[in-house]
Amino acid sequence: MNKISSADSEGLVIEVQSTGQKINVTRDESIIDALARSGIEIPTSCQSGLCGTCKTRYISGDVEHGDCILSDAEHQEYLTPCISHIKIGTLVLDL
Repeated sequence: MNKISSADSEGLVIEVQSTGQKINVTRDESIIDALARSGIEIPTSCQSGLCGTCKTRYISGDVEHGDCILSDAEHQEYLTPCISHIKIGTLVLDL
């Protein structure tokens, strides 16, 4: 019998647009950590949504933004993966 991980049961997934790679994410894991676990490094500095070093474009997905620097307009296209989370489903990153 296969054990279903919490990521599988929640269905939170990061998809890397350039490669099609899909990475399961748990609710308590940052996008930065999930990417790093899969060998994808994004530069960071503050890791609290204050500096913008990790600002990343996303193609689609429902994002819970946690930063203090991006405008509402920027939130339509960018996220800070150090502090933002996926609300539901799949987040496609422009990586």
